[in-house]
Amino acid sequence: VQLQACGGGLVQSGGSLRLSCAASGRTFSTYVMGWFRQAPGKEREFVAAITRNGGSTYYADFAKGRFSISRDNAKNTVYLQTNSLKPEDTAVYSCAAGRSSFYARPAEYNIWGQGTLVTVSS
Repeated sequence: VQLQACGGGLVQSGGSLRLSCAASGRTFSTYVMGWFRQAPGKEREFVAAITRNGGSTYYADFAKGRFSISRDNAKNTVYLQTNSLKPEDTAVYSCAAGRSSFYARPAEYNIWGQGTLVTVSS
């Protein structure tokens, strides 16, 4: 599986963006999918994850109520809807695929996309 993220851009505070991550290959549905972000000078941090069939989702505290992760296994794509964006959400957002149940740990994901930059202006 290879991953390609897109959908980032410049948005004003309070705005929304929908990030997409398209996967190649025929095994997408066998992977847990996660979104992570990394701001300049900061560690990579967990944003959200979704199980193989989309039945369960997990969010970092800062993402609860504002972000929503979903997937379409028929389209080999995972999405991250980001709403009520704040300047502190500015970061490179990356999607990742893994098979572990430790959803929030970057080390548990073995396939990463290249990331898409989200910039939120105040």
